[in-house]
Amino acid sequence: MPTDSPAPERPARTLFSRLSPGGERNFADTLRDERTGGVLLLLGALAALLWANLAPESYRAVSGTVVGPAALHLDLDLAHWAADGLLAIFFFVVGLELKREITVGELRHVATAALPAAAAVGGMVVPAGIYLAVNAAMPGGAPQGWAVPTATDIAFAVGVLAIVGRGLPVALRAFLLTLAVVDDLLAIIIIAVGYTDSVTLGLLLGSFGCVALFALALRRGVRTPFLLVPLALAAWALLHASGVHATIAGVLIGFAVPAAPGSAAPASRAPGAAPDEHADHSLAEHYEHLWRPVSAGFAVPVFALFAAGVTVEVATIGATFTEPVGLGVVLGLVLGKPLGITLATFLVARFTRARLAPGLGWWDVIGVGLLGGIGFTVSLLVGSLAFGTGTVLDDQVVVGVLAASLIAALGGGAVLSWRGRVHAARPGAS
Repeated sequence: MPTDSPAPERPARTLFSRLSPGGERNFADTLRDERTGGVLLLLGALAALLWANLAPESYRAVSGTVVGPAALHLDLDLAHWAADGLLAIFFFVVGLELKREITVGELRHVATAALPAAAAVGGMVVPAGIYLAVNAAMPGGAPQGWAVPTATDIAFAVGVLAIVGRGLPVALRAFLLTLAVVDDLLAIIIIAVGYTDSVTLGLLLGSFGCVALFALALRRGVRTPFLLVPLALAAWALLHASGVHATIAGVLIGFAVPAAPGSAAPASRAPGAAPDEHADHSLAEHYEHLWRPVSAGFAVPVFALFAAGVTVEVATIGATFTEPVGLGVVLGLVLGKPLGITLATFLVARFTRARLAPGLGWWDVIGVGLLGGIGFTVSLLVGSLAFGTGTVLDDQVVVGVLAASLIAALGGGAVLSWRGRVHAARPGAS
């Protein structure tokens, strides 16, 4: 009698195996979503606060762990690697956005850029003035932190707008994006000029040379990462060693990427080869598409993990709202941002030909101004540059930025949610 043949073995299942190509694309697209980036940034900050308060010694030990070769001036602790290294990726994406906006976007035309650009300037000048006034009037003031409340966190602000913005005109999102991009550009200039003590000229020129070679390679159609990545890393390392904050290298590399339509394809293609799938797009757009998930999903949340970890004590909270540094940050972001953005927009609209886009009202501008008070990523970076990471004054900056950003998000979100309902109720609204 024949024996039964053994049942075929089932293939073993692998836990945590690599995603399929389709799954990887979906995951990356999720990280590109503005709301996802804002949520991950918030989770990084919350994780930092929990870690720093539940296990402060562990948090300080990990943050202070030194990694890197001392011979290359890269023996940095993990907190500085997050601020100097990972944030360079964030600023690289910012540089790509700036290049694209200047080349083909809203900043290309003076008429469309005037209002949001003026709003960005007003949204930086007034908070800085409020901070300086508070620190000049109160004993123990520290004027070197004037730039902390001048920055708007584009990821958080646009994320809040994406959550509450149903029914709002598309022009309002364009206004906020352009404002935030100009704000980032001005913040970059402030970091490069205002928080650089000394510069080694030879190393600075070496960094610029690497950026120039990077740009030349791209213009010659070179796309291989085996050349481009080492050039970018060399530009970053030389700039870091020169004394200029290393994140500026990310901006310079981003600016070096061509943003003209069609620049994503290599300059030459082998005969008979299929057309490049990115031929109709700019190279800046292509790189932004590739690197935004890395920035939003990893670089910025990890920076938040190491930047927002302050041990919250009653004394620290009290000092934030009573001492000049913390009070100047809170008032600058919560009051100075909406006041500066709204006032500058009004003055430009009143005395020039620039006008609000059709369908927008002044309450929409006020709502965006309130969202401008969300000053997380760059504000924390400037605070660490001004006062030193982990110092008493830096702790006040962290608590002040977190508190002000929460107030700004709630206030701006409430106003824009109401405005969304108003716009949706108008005749002809879809």
